[in-house]
Amino acid sequence: MEGRRKSYRTWDPQHNGDDAIAPREALPEGDLVFFLIDLIPQLDLGPFHAYYARDLRGQPPFDVTMMVTLLVYAYAVGVCSSRKIAAACERNLAFRAIVGDDVPDFRTISDFRKLHTTALKPLFLEVLRVAGELGMVKLGNLSTDGTKMRANASRHKAMSYGYMAKEIARLEAEVERLLRDAERSDAEQDAALGGRRGDELPDELKRREDRLAKIRAAKARLEAEARARAEAEQRRRDEAQARREAEGRKRPGKEPAPIEWSPEEKAQTNFTDPEAKIMKQSNKGFDYSYNAQAVVDGEDQIIVAAEVTQATNDKQQAVPMAQAALENLEAAGIERPRGADGSAVPIPNTADTGYFSEGAVAGLVEIGIDPYLAVERQKHHEEPDPSESPVPSSASVKEQMRAKLQTATGKVLYAARKQIVEPVFGQTKSARGIRQFLLRGLEKVSAEWQLICLSHNLLKIWRRSRAAGES
Repeated sequence: MEGRRKSYRTWDPQHNGDDAIAPREALPEGDLVFFLIDLIPQLDLGPFHAYYARDLRGQPPFDVTMMVTLLVYAYAVGVCSSRKIAAACERNLAFRAIVGDDVPDFRTISDFRKLHTTALKPLFLEVLRVAGELGMVKLGNLSTDGTKMRANASRHKAMSYGYMAKEIARLEAEVERLLRDAERSDAEQDAALGGRRGDELPDELKRREDRLAKIRAAKARLEAEARARAEAEQRRRDEAQARREAEGRKRPGKEPAPIEWSPEEKAQTNFTDPEAKIMKQSNKGFDYSYNAQAVVDGEDQIIVAAEVTQATNDKQQAVPMAQAALENLEAAGIERPRGADGSAVPIPNTADTGYFSEGAVAGLVEIGIDPYLAVERQKHHEEPDPSESPVPSSASVKEQMRAKLQTATGKVLYAARKQIVEPVFGQTKSARGIRQFLLRGLEKVSAEWQLICLSHNLLKIWRRSRAAGES
């Protein structure tokens, strides 16, 4: 056996390095990149073009359709960093198929994403319209859920309200000391050298004054947030008291604790992204995050509404998300199901126990939604109530909802929730690797979430078109 060697296929790296490869020849015919290259130009990109119509001077920018296609494809395959996108444009055949030989640098990509945040909402609706035209949105079960997405903010760039007061006092003392030192130095130099400009600010003093200004601004933000919460709580108490007086009832139980108008000592704010909030993560830890919400249709997991909130829980999100879904469906031209008499039929909406409240149920019914909100953790393999006997009119909203979920219809609809909305977050975080926002601030983060969700919808549309072509 010695001296014998397996034959291998010829490998010539020098020739390979010089060989030109065409993306359309090397990539599969039905690749996602070619699907997007064909589809994106057919969408209404007017909001993107409108930005450049304001100023026709200067060098021509990169083609808007190309940049939109590049950004959508990058997010679809989980490449979100502008530097990584720029690198892929130089090394990846699929990216080269979009940009060709004129490769935008990372700053151009980053600026394009930041400049056009307001245009991403209309683009989300355009993609939703395409999904509706393909029959991928049936409105048989809209499922709502949220996931915590890490913010682009470091936990080490934060400070508590209690520590701020101490840090402000310390910095004020240091600034005062540095000013005295500067005055003494000026006097000594004047005596030795004569007059000087005197408008130079020592670097050490400038750094402390800048930090002092930032801490004061952060302290003011926390105080404003505390006042807003206190005012909302005061309004709630006043309204409840007015209802009791109108009904001739007394306040049940003890007097509520006084309203706190100042922030708690442990209340924190972040200097990198002040609008991000500390939220509990799935790994039981805490990090600066946003609460990314989605409403997903049960037919093909198409996201019909995507919003971001700073709320750490989902208690107040059921009605706003359902309302956003209805508005998006109307804007995308997707009609609601109608009965024999032509009237709109309430759309079933499922959500876990984090969304339940009496107010949420009433609000959903009012806007034409048929809610199926869990009131407690659902037990597995529990048989539905075959009788479906009517619930007494005296039963509470919670009891009525519990009974509704125990019916055969309620069981089927709620069980499907785990196959509708929860996989969407798994596909986003695990399959595409998108676990953190790159932009900062609620407005820009909301736009980035729209981009993430519209790229999810495009992946679903692409897979549907491939399946239809193969059948």
